[in-house]
Amino acid sequence: MSEDPYKVLGVAKDATQAEIKKAYRKLAKALHPDLHPGDKTKEAQFQAVAAANDLLGDPEKRKRFDAGEIDASGQERPQRQYYRDHAGADPQGRYASGAGYGDFEDLSGVFSDLFGRRGQARGGAQGFAARGADVRYRLDVDFMDAAMGAKRPVPLPDGSAIDLTIPAGVRDGQTLRLRGKGQPGFGGGPAGDAYVEIEVRPHKVFARDENDIEVEVPITFDEAVLGAKVEVPTLSGKVSMGIPRGATSGQRLRLKGRGIKPAKGEAGDQYVRLKIVTPPKIDAEMEDIARRWRDLGAPDPRASLWREL
Repeated sequence: MSEDPYKVLGVAKDATQAEIKKAYRKLAKALHPDLHPGDKTKEAQFQAVAAANDLLGDPEKRKRFDAGEIDASGQERPQRQYYRDHAGADPQGRYASGAGYGDFEDLSGVFSDLFGRRGQARGGAQGFAARGADVRYRLDVDFMDAAMGAKRPVPLPDGSAIDLTIPAGVRDGQTLRLRGKGQPGFGGGPAGDAYVEIEVRPHKVFARDENDIEVEVPITFDEAVLGAKVEVPTLSGKVSMGIPRGATSGQRLRLKGRGIKPAKGEAGDQYVRLKIVTPPKIDAEMEDIARRWRDLGAPDPRASLWREL
């Protein structure tokens, strides 16, 4: 028997959908198999949390569970059938019969119906087949895996795992569907599906804007003044990029087609934002250069700022 999903998630029966989602995310993050490789107990707890969220995270399923129409595994609860449901009963619960023992011939159809249905349910008759419950997971994915595509294992309800193909360009919060990888069906019914919500971890260097990539590249004072060729990181490796003479901090240069290449559509671009940095230690020679620069009457870089006020 499946455990009470409210207890699994640690929420009250009157919890809001937002509270249920928050509790699930917290538990899923703490119990994720990637954090506990080989720990079957944690893996089972993770699966139980995912199954509980599948039930309570869906308002319609939650309503049916609270009403007793489905059980904690999402399966339909069988309706109990009694003889009095088919035969007439008086208010005291006695079965009515106006023909003595002659009623037994008519009741043979009732018993045939009852036992026939029970036999069909065991054999998986079409009328009793039920689709298995869907399951939901959250999968933490590295920024580069999401950008370039990868394969990652996802645990399934039966304790096995499947290699999930992460398509290139998948976005944070996007949900991937694994058809037929949910809970098994009932009475010969089809299995449910597995839904994997992708959570992309941020990168230390790259940032994403749609299919474009943003990266900040530091340059020296002389490179900014004189221009230069510098190596710039991209998703596919280093490339050489020209810095124009007189470059300024904050200036953005474009590398066409060096952004994310989604499974469908054109690749985005990479934008390189320049940042002029000074050496960590300023020597006398550099100070002399700066003073001579100042004496030459360098233009005020803040002049345009004051004009806008």
